[in-house]
Amino acid sequence: MKPQHGFFITGTDTGVGKTLISCAIIHELIQQGHQVIGMKPVAAGAEQSLNGLRNEDALELMNASYSTLDYKLINPYCYEEAIAPHIAADLTKLPIDLKHILSHYQELRKHADMIIVEGAGGWLVPINAQQTLADLAIMLDLPVILVVGIRLGCLNHALLTQHAIKDSGLPLAGWVANIIDPDNPTIKENISYLTKHIESPLLGITPYQATTCPKELSEKLTIGADMSITK
Repeated sequence: MKPQHGFFITGTDTGVGKTLISCAIIHELIQQGHQVIGMKPVAAGAEQSLNGLRNEDALELMNASYSTLDYKLINPYCYEEAIAPHIAADLTKLPIDLKHILSHYQELRKHADMIIVEGAGGWLVPINAQQTLADLAIMLDLPVILVVGIRLGCLNHALLTQHAIKDSGLPLAGWVANIIDPDNPTIKENISYLTKHIESPLLGITPYQATTCPKELSEKLTIGADMSITK
């Protein structure tokens, strides 16, 4: 067993609710008495502001966090176009360096006892010609929480992602079933199947648009810093 300093949040795809779930987890852990900060190391899709490019997901994580710090600590790599990070990095000639992200993560650790790190897209989204976001999670050595967007195709995406996380050597601490297609006629059946075949606990089921308030959503999750995770 090892003490937990946070979680890496990944998803079965882009647009499955990682930011909403990440903010809900932050709220829940803060309610338990922890000092928690959210981090979005890489973000593609941002708008210009008086202070430079700002990504909406990163701003939401900042708003949910225990303490407000400099934006660039939370989101060291921010690209304007909503495209794959490695392509955005090539186009802007601003390559992604994992060591740079690690230095920001270590600085955040000085201000909080837990860091919730949200990935971008899915588990194997490339960040350069050689590395993916999985390499970032491995470098940070954080247990992983998987957000499964419950819709057509989610079974394959979830099981493939579980296997990839397992192959990385990192523990899968649990998964969240986030219903993003209310018209799917097999929501219950999909969740039931995944509960039996994902080898980690179901941390919660979030109904479709039940709330856009992470603080309220946190009540639907069962998570704690003392979750027993063995590598």
